[in-house]
Amino acid sequence: MRRRFSTSLAAAVAVAALAFIPLYGQVPQGQNGNGAAMPTPRTPDGHPDFSGVWNGGGGGGGGNQGAVDEKGNVTVTFASRDGSVYNFERDSGLRTRMDPNKPIYKPEYWDKVSELDINGNAEDPTFSCMPAGVPRMGPPTKIVQTPTEMIFLHQNRNTFRVIPIDGRPHAPENTLEGTWTGDAVGRWEGDTLVIDTIGITEESWLDFPGYFHSPKMHVVERMKREGNTVTWNATVEDPVVLLKPWVMNQRTLRLNADPKAALAEDLPCSERDLLHLVTKERG
Repeated sequence: MRRRFSTSLAAAVAVAALAFIPLYGQVPQGQNGNGAAMPTPRTPDGHPDFSGVWNGGGGGGGGNQGAVDEKGNVTVTFASRDGSVYNFERDSGLRTRMDPNKPIYKPEYWDKVSELDINGNAEDPTFSCMPAGVPRMGPPTKIVQTPTEMIFLHQNRNTFRVIPIDGRPHAPENTLEGTWTGDAVGRWEGDTLVIDTIGITEESWLDFPGYFHSPKMHVVERMKREGNTVTWNATVEDPVVLLKPWVMNQRTLRLNADPKAALAEDLPCSERDLLHLVTKERG
């Protein structure tokens, strides 16, 4: 079954595919074209400067490649079995199932995971135009850094996050309403930016297939810049449904060195196909 967002199918697939495209001509992490170490830019207060567009890598850090031809058609290598966009989502689902790094649920919750998996086409919130949410949305595509906050822009439903780094605590738990990006506060641990998030709506998933969470989920993200490369790590704690914290796969991003680099607007999502599904295949 193809993705149901009829009005934005081409754009959605193109953005998803391009998320895996390394920027050609870039050099290895922490090096310039001559192999010398690249300095990490810093702000006046001495912290690493994360500002910029970070779309030079994706997934686990560049194992997938692609290209856009002169007509704007996206081709994907390794992202799907035949290098086409048509099998991109189906094969991404297969790779997710094959990944040995999975959240480990308490025994009494595996039946719910299985049920959500079987009915994932109807139950997965992203299939009905909802945001991916934290931490499923992963690292940002663009960062704007100020002395008191980090602004994350995501190329997914035009989502943004504003994360204070001024030392404030979380809002009182009894005031949190449960949102897709939650209540996030940031802090510095040396050169590592640590983002602590609670208050995330239980409508969101950790990932396909059926990886749900409770309102008590707590996510800690760690980001580190070295030269023109950023690594993103996230740990999910949910004492209600998980047996142990889940450490997600590391994501690696490379800086887009083009000073005119900009984000394309995500087309509005218009879901029109859920009522017409005839199979439960995700793809």
